[in-house]
Amino acid sequence: MLVHREHSVNVHCFYTALASPLTPTTMAVFGHVFPFYADPKPTFPMDTALAVIITIFLTALVTFIIILPGIRGKTRLFWLLRVVTSLFIGAVILAVTFSSEWSVGQVSTNTTYKAFSPEWISADIGLQVGLGGVNITLTGTPVQQLNETINYNEKFTWRLGENYAEEYAKALERGLPDPVLYLAEKFTPRSPCGLYHRYRLAGHYASAMLWVAFLCWLLTNVMLSMPVLVYGGHMLLATGIFQLLALLFFSTVTSLTPPCPMHLGTAVLHTHHGPAFWITLTTGLLCVLLGLVMAVAHRMQPHRLKVFFNQSAEEDHMLEWSPEEGGLLSPRYRSMAESPEPQDIPLSEASSEACCKEEHPEETNCAL
Repeated sequence: MLVHREHSVNVHCFYTALASPLTPTTMAVFGHVFPFYADPKPTFPMDTALAVIITIFLTALVTFIIILPGIRGKTRLFWLLRVVTSLFIGAVILAVTFSSEWSVGQVSTNTTYKAFSPEWISADIGLQVGLGGVNITLTGTPVQQLNETINYNEKFTWRLGENYAEEYAKALERGLPDPVLYLAEKFTPRSPCGLYHRYRLAGHYASAMLWVAFLCWLLTNVMLSMPVLVYGGHMLLATGIFQLLALLFFSTVTSLTPPCPMHLGTAVLHTHHGPAFWITLTTGLLCVLLGLVMAVAHRMQPHRLKVFFNQSAEEDHMLEWSPEEGGLLSPRYRSMAESPEPQDIPLSEASSEACCKEEHPEETNCAL
């Protein structure tokens, strides 16, 4: 009913425009665009969530670099390497969670522009599928065609609390270009392609795994700042495993059904794994490798591992570390009687003289 109503309105406006052609003054009023279509929205050159994440982690990195000259010796290099690696892993986990480039595709083609218009345009059409929705771009080549600026960047989400069907209905009401509506329709819940249920399920599972990986990353930094390096290595290993599980869920769920053909004018759009997928794979393997290296170093060279993390082996002389049990769960304390050094307890002159008189009352001069 909504689509029929929209088409009726567009048909009425189209024939009205044919019956009474627009004068130059009227065209100036509408900004040289069709009167029944809205102007394209101005777009930010980067996803706002991704921009915020990058800004936060770059600010933290700059702060640590500022205090770097206060660290002496070779510890400075080790400290810088730890900080850069840790911030990189945390930034990647958050960035790919909100990224829309898990599955991407782009094609250059000649296609129709808008409904009820025989005009064709030459444009670059891009599709980015993320964990929480799809992003569709339409850029004319050149940008100025048909007396318009053809530069669209539309996002449709299916995260919790969002309704993809309602967003698609609003796009129909706004009269977006045909290529954008065509690709958006492929991901609607009622589409025979089944892309909506496939990618929505994959996004939910992959997003959950990434948030668990981010929690493990936080625990890793907490444990590596304390004398429990072996557990920090275990949590770093868990961070990488959960990232790889996110990739496994995304790849498995999205490959359950055959691909859906997307014909755009004279070309066909094909999708493949995007930058977010591959950078998650790289970071996950890096975390697994570093976690295994820390576990092996704790068994083979525990002293060098402590030096790398700026921890002294003689932090507590009263505490013996047990490598078999991690060094923190079963501390053994030395008693005073086991100390090889004699215990000298000095006494004052008054107390020594009193003791001497009690033991030898006949002697007149007991204390010398």
